[in-house]
Amino acid sequence: MKKRTVTIKRKTKETDITLTLNIDGVGKSKIKTGIGILDHMLELFAFHGLFDLGIAAKGDLKVDIHHTNEDIGIVLGQAFKKALGTKKGIKRFGSASVPMEDVTASVAVDISGRSHLGWPLKDAGFAPDKKEGYEEEYAKHFFDAFSKNLGANVNIIISSTNPDLHTTLEPVFKALGIALDQATQIDPRRKGVPSTKGVID
Repeated sequence: MKKRTVTIKRKTKETDITLTLNIDGVGKSKIKTGIGILDHMLELFAFHGLFDLGIAAKGDLKVDIHHTNEDIGIVLGQAFKKALGTKKGIKRFGSASVPMEDVTASVAVDISGRSHLGWPLKDAGFAPDKKEGYEEEYAKHFFDAFSKNLGANVNIIISSTNPDLHTTLEPVFKALGIALDQATQIDPRRKGVPSTKGVID
């Protein structure tokens, strides 16, 4: 099987990001975004998805974390899309549920070429992360940018929320990793692209 590895570089006036991805990895990661909670979440995503992931990002964090957070979602989605190529033979669909304390996060993924984010949280009353001010809205922007640039339907369901945003988001990132691992696996029975149209954009 052809190696599904890619390096993406994206530089704007706001951010400078280099990302390396091996879809068929072992869960190794080296991530430095400048946003500690996002580093941690992406390490969990890579570990449980068995992706090898490297991210080096510099952004205008002195302004706020919005640009860096969203641009990393953009580049991560682009990396998966490029590494998957024509998407020949992939399973396309994946889903997983992961608990953490009183929260269970369920994530369903369809790599269909059409993006959509199903996001359950809105004004849930989370206190921003104390160290960096990371808020629920930043997480939504990250996942939205990721789904749009991968071309995937990503639906997230959360059974209940914990006042600690970290505790609510951690099972989401873990479940996304597991679901995406399933969706990107090669099914030996599938001889072509997993779409009745014969193509996934």
